[in-house]
Amino acid sequence: MSAAPGDKFAAGEQGLGYIYQPRFALLQLFKLPEATSVLIEKDDDLDFIDARGVKSLGSLKHKAEGERITDLSVDFWKSVRIWLSRYERDGRVAADLRFFLFTTATVATSSFLHRLLHNAIPKGDEEKSVPQLARDALKTTNSTLVKSISLEYLKLNESEQEDFLSRIVIFDAGPRIQELPELIKDRMRSVRREHRDAVFERLEGWWNEAIIELLVGKRITALTGFEVSDKLAALSEEYQTNNLPINFRHQEPAAHIGADTDHRLFVRQLREIGVSSARIRNAILDYYRAFEQRSSWTRENLLVSGELDNYEDRLIDEWSRYRDVVFEELDETTAEDVLLKAGRDLYRWADLESGNITSLRIREKVTEPYVTRGGFHILANFGPLPKVWWHPRFIERLTAALGVEK
Repeated sequence: MSAAPGDKFAAGEQGLGYIYQPRFALLQLFKLPEATSVLIEKDDDLDFIDARGVKSLGSLKHKAEGERITDLSVDFWKSVRIWLSRYERDGRVAADLRFFLFTTATVATSSFLHRLLHNAIPKGDEEKSVPQLARDALKTTNSTLVKSISLEYLKLNESEQEDFLSRIVIFDAGPRIQELPELIKDRMRSVRREHRDAVFERLEGWWNEAIIELLVGKRITALTGFEVSDKLAALSEEYQTNNLPINFRHQEPAAHIGADTDHRLFVRQLREIGVSSARIRNAILDYYRAFEQRSSWTRENLLVSGELDNYEDRLIDEWSRYRDVVFEELDETTAEDVLLKAGRDLYRWADLESGNITSLRIREKVTEPYVTRGGFHILANFGPLPKVWWHPRFIERLTAALGVEK
């Protein structure tokens, strides 16, 4: 439940601000040259470093709709406090720094901050300079916080104040968090329109993981526009006509994997030929990943009509050819240990070799092994009678147990 409007304990906009940062950073890297890099929560909300090493500190303010920024707005002066400390640290006028304020609020036309807007039109007839207007405004404040910041600011001499303020650019009336995805997708023009939603979702998932690695210190180097471009290109390639996206490479089912207690038909088949628990666990993972992957492709309408059926027909055809070779010497008098070995040989082919057969790929560039291996397990799980099996006598024994005809 969201907090009521005006609730002094409400943290909705503050919470949105934290989520806003990575999404906004991603949009900016699409806008800026590829050589630009970005850090989060370093010197400011966002640090942008260009190819020459010039750093731009970005303060982000995701405000409630309708808010305005005036001369003494706390948001602006809080950012000034951060920028002053970095300006002082880097040698004041010698610093290679710029300061950006990105806000969803609007700068009041009566405020001197209006002259710091990115699209401000300079006028030659202003009576006072921006530094003079800033000093005049600070004299009128009743805010303890702003007063403390003004003391730091006024330690700069007049030329330094002018230099400091000349480095500030304000971007007001910016896009709100829910508007950013469409702005990002509009810049993904190398991706076919029907796939942009899915590609954006995966791109942002990768981006958020990279941001987390930065924040926890697992990664120490800045993220670059080159990386975003490369990732977008890789994701876009997965949605070409000869490829499909792979989303479940490292995924595991939420429920416990019970290699010794799972009663599904494909697992029972593996126990029938004496496959170890460890390999059965791998088979369960392949089945899960292949099943979920197919469901994902179907939800995204990535498969053409009949494509899965045709793919399964190819799996069955190749399996039956190899089965005929492995089972060729077997007959009604063959001992059980020989039958078990034949079943294990057939399964070993499906488990370890079939993934290298180009003709068994659902599409030319889909080389992920779990797609093929899991495909065999899906067929081995088809009921009441599986479409593929491993033990030479499995179908006979199953039909006898079920009391059905082959």
